[in-house]
Amino acid sequence: MRSARQIYYDAFSTVYDRFVALHSGDSQRRVREFLAELLPLGEGGSVLDLCTGTGALLPYLAGKVGRTGKVAALDFSRGMLRRAAHKAAHCPNVLLVEAAAERLPFASETFGAVTCSHAFYELKGEAREEALREIKRVLKPHGLFLMMEHDLPRSPLARLLFYVRLAVAGAGRVRGFLRQERAILESHFAEVEKFLSPTGRSKVMVCKK
Repeated sequence: MRSARQIYYDAFSTVYDRFVALHSGDSQRRVREFLAELLPLGEGGSVLDLCTGTGALLPYLAGKVGRTGKVAALDFSRGMLRRAAHKAAHCPNVLLVEAAAERLPFASETFGAVTCSHAFYELKGEAREEALREIKRVLKPHGLFLMMEHDLPRSPLARLLFYVRLAVAGAGRVRGFLRQERAILESHFAEVEKFLSPTGRSKVMVCKK
């Protein structure tokens, strides 16, 4: 039986792209192109797109690793994956996988990089910790985890809406994670750097195993 959260995200998939474009100020999808450009992968590389959503990042990742590379796109929502399938229709090197972020169905040291775009904050506290351990497990030595998220809004109203989004998704305790985000990431990875997107509304945390 599908969980309430899966049903919620199945329904949310119909408006997800518009929501992210509005919230990130990125109607031209430059932010996702920016994320892909930060990946030090080339022809034949391997990357996992965690919580892929509607797959907006997949064409960029597929182009980055080329025909001989592989892209795994994972999400626990069938609605999201159905939409991702349309975006990846012309990318034969993309594999869609229905699974949870905290229980990755891959062998250790499989991927050169793992990406997660505008989704990591919506994982609950314990699931976030388990997902970080799993991400590190499936990364190859010196592999990178790139986490893109909305930077904390400065406007009080925008900040309120930011927390409402997370509370609705079941991640009400994310405030504690936000206060300790860098320290938590550094407890799992050897190096952590922060980059701001071209719009200035999103950030990318680049974490090296």
